[in-house]
Amino acid sequence: MARTVAEHLVDQLVAAGVERIYGIVGDSLNPVVDAVRRTEGIDWVHVRHEEAAAFAAAAEAEVTGKLAVCAGSCGPGNLHLINGLYDANRSGLPVLAIASHIPSPQIGTKFFQETHPDRLFNEASVFSEMISTPAQLPRVTRSAIQHALAAPGVAVLTLPGDVADEHVPDDAAPILIPGACPARIVPQDADVAALAEAIAAARKVMLFVGAGARGSRDEVLQLADLAAAPVGHSLRGKEIIQYDNPHDVGMSGLLGYGSCHEAMHSADLLILVGTDFPYDSFLPADVPTAQIDVDASHLGRRTRLDIPVHGDVGETLRLLNPRLERKRDRKFLRSMVDKHAKLMNKVVGAYTRNVEKHTPIHPEYAAVVLDEAAADDAVFTVDTGMNNVWAARYLTPNGKRRVIGSFIHGSMANALPHAIGAAFAQPGRQVVALAGDGGLSMLLGELITARVYDLPVKVVVFNNATLGMVKLEMLVEGLPSYGTDSPEVDYSAIGTAVGIPSTRVTKPKDLAKAFANAFATDGPALVEVMTDPNALSIPPSITSGQVRGFATAMTKQVLGGGMGEVMSMARSNLRNLPR
Repeated sequence: MARTVAEHLVDQLVAAGVERIYGIVGDSLNPVVDAVRRTEGIDWVHVRHEEAAAFAAAAEAEVTGKLAVCAGSCGPGNLHLINGLYDANRSGLPVLAIASHIPSPQIGTKFFQETHPDRLFNEASVFSEMISTPAQLPRVTRSAIQHALAAPGVAVLTLPGDVADEHVPDDAAPILIPGACPARIVPQDADVAALAEAIAAARKVMLFVGAGARGSRDEVLQLADLAAAPVGHSLRGKEIIQYDNPHDVGMSGLLGYGSCHEAMHSADLLILVGTDFPYDSFLPADVPTAQIDVDASHLGRRTRLDIPVHGDVGETLRLLNPRLERKRDRKFLRSMVDKHAKLMNKVVGAYTRNVEKHTPIHPEYAAVVLDEAAADDAVFTVDTGMNNVWAARYLTPNGKRRVIGSFIHGSMANALPHAIGAAFAQPGRQVVALAGDGGLSMLLGELITARVYDLPVKVVVFNNATLGMVKLEMLVEGLPSYGTDSPEVDYSAIGTAVGIPSTRVTKPKDLAKAFANAFATDGPALVEVMTDPNALSIPPSITSGQVRGFATAMTKQVLGGGMGEVMSMARSNLRNLPR
């Protein structure tokens, strides 16, 4: 029996291991949706916004490592996918997007809802092609899937609705794609030798580790021990290298804490291990730097580079470590680790003592209580903004937990749709969406998706009625905050209205019980935490320009009649100042 293009496409996706497609139905997409309805082994997930479909597919791909799929109807439908696809592509996640299109005879006539998806998605993908004839479909779809898995990244198939209804002429065309084992990327021996010599000659070595070290944790810790090196990490490297690591000195950048920044700048050899850390202002310009990366295009594009090593982190360190003698001088390591411990104890003490009556609730304290209440293998999905800061500093990795966010693209509103994708992909696992009120309000309709599918997503809303990260950015620039605050909204009432068990917490002493009840609830649950709107993230190193910016902004605020707000902000943040 001959199959239509839509049927053949769906069969190819099933053969590739795809179990669901996230999206919203629409006329040009109807043939594909109907093919899903009639095909065993694959389901249609009806989200409330296509951007959420792309985020959900991205999270599924991230927690499983497998191909995930989203779809949008012609024009506005598939355009809504683009932000989530940008995020997935920049994060290197294997996602395939089906962008249905207007009838093919109308293309180029300025028809109703006409766009050009095959062009529009170029920058958000590693592959973007249009199926113009049924004969193209088998090979082009196989190519799209291979591109998504191999890059990895986003592949986009543009499919006119009329073509989707036509029949594939060669119905015997193969649909299976044989899987290939990942290739080994082994560095040149001369580069490994150069790095070994530099480590041997250096008195103070420091490692800064990113997501590229995944799967090579043991080798990185062995290198740290041999080189007597403190180990800092990027946000994406945190879950890989921070836990059970006696060399840990925390993070750098705007989310940073501890002694990472000082260790990086006082070393005489900095080794960037599997990281493309973008914030060059936090990287030292006067410290000799080596970089190990599987992607040669990353080498030297952020900071100075003295020793480039192109290779997989694990492959590189298995060649490097046997060449090293364990350093006896460990003063630098001990001093940085001790300083990190003191800084962390001071910061932790600042918000864990005498907080039971402090309202609004310290967001740091709420993050710690959430960390303690969550499961050992929980998946946390984190909104961009101040929630990123609290998650980076206070959620504890252990080798089993995952922390997912828009860490490269930096989009708001990702936490809830990411959680939806993670919950579908791993239904027996605890999934916690750590959302800000700003992010949640953007894709608020996805609470309905969680309720309709009875997903066990626990939504924790830190509600400070302000865009805290934007407020901080303004203050650093010497601008008083403007346009950052929003009217108070009762998100627990909204959750209740859509049928989700919800509670609002205004007192710190009630946090533990609220989280415990939510985690014990079958299906979705929502906990709204009323947090201090004046709590800001203080970077690990404050420049004179930033100090001037804060001072200028505060002066403008006082002259504008905002003295009370200035004092409130000071009281909220003095505990966080690095000392």
